[in-house]
Amino acid sequence: MRHALTELFSGLRRNASMNVAVLVIMWVSLTLFGLGVLVTQQVDLIKGRWYDRIELTVFLCTPATQGENCTPGVGTTPAERDTIRSALEANPEVAEVFYQSQDEVFAEFGQTYADSPILASMKAEDMQDLFRIKLTNPEEYQTVVAQASRMPGVQNVQDLREFLDPLFEWLNWGRWLAVGASGLLLVAAALQIGNSIRMAAYARRREIGIMRLVGASNTYIMLPFLLESLVVALGGAALACATLAGIQQFAIVEKAKPALQGFTWIGWEEVGIAMVWLVVVAIVLSMIPTLVATRRFLKV
Repeated sequence: MRHALTELFSGLRRNASMNVAVLVIMWVSLTLFGLGVLVTQQVDLIKGRWYDRIELTVFLCTPATQGENCTPGVGTTPAERDTIRSALEANPEVAEVFYQSQDEVFAEFGQTYADSPILASMKAEDMQDLFRIKLTNPEEYQTVVAQASRMPGVQNVQDLREFLDPLFEWLNWGRWLAVGASGLLLVAAALQIGNSIRMAAYARRREIGIMRLVGASNTYIMLPFLLESLVVALGGAALACATLAGIQQFAIVEKAKPALQGFTWIGWEEVGIAMVWLVVVAIVLSMIPTLVATRRFLKV
């Protein structure tokens, strides 16, 4: 092990400029890859919170709301609510109907706006109870909207896809752009690692040949090269992880969450998962090019 560590520090010192170039490429490429993972997790969170379960939302009347189907000063009565639910469940275009009371809506509101001062001024009576509708065919929603919009006790019908589809489209574009750019840079980093190790092995080809002739194992010969590429790759991964942590803290926690409090944002758990992926990718990228680059020098 002493030999491997000695050769490791020697190799890092001899190939300093090449190793710095590899480190920077790994840093940038892994950061972009991590951003792609974070965007993917953000899309999944939003879809899990809204899109996969909700397609139409029917808001019911309260004494404070106004609408063509609302009686001023009077909210939706239990009889009207039961009629609305029965009509929706009888519609062949409706797969499922979810009802949320004012208390349930307020509890959900409290989770979403837990860090906002607006929560202290709100109470359950300020919320609208509602029906969330899952459609049999998401493309055929006009008949359901037309039916619900005319029923007494219905204040408004909202199609959330109108707001969510453009958002998901942009998020998906951002994800694939980040992953695509990171993929190209990761390939460049792998080639750079392979070239760096190949040059180091070529410079020591006579020494490697002597070690092979005296019976040194492949592991003994390759270990210094593997450690060198691993140290550089993990250095790039550490910088990428620090960059992701900075993005989470300064861009999401301090900026995005206060500005868009109605959103479900990724947390440190998701960032931790992305960091684990970064480390795994860094290890794989350091090992494979090194094994390929040194293979020909082990045949003596």
